[in-house]
Amino acid sequence: MVITRMSIFSGKLHSWDLPVTQEQLDRWQAGCLIQNAMPQLTADEREFIMTGTTPDEWDAMFGEDAA
Repeated sequence: MVITRMSIFSGKLHSWDLPVTQEQLDRWQAGCLIQNAMPQLTADEREFIMTGTTPDEWDAMFGEDAA
């Protein structure tokens, strides 16, 4: 599913095709922890869903070792 989010850091819209279902997104939005709702995602993919931040933006803000 293609997810589009606005980055909380840059304000830019980004899209990422991620292996998630609408049911998983609904569970997360209903209060389930994202790592429990979508255990197949990497930390970078989960961060993108939550904040719209791409791995490149994260590295630019906090350095590559911040993850």
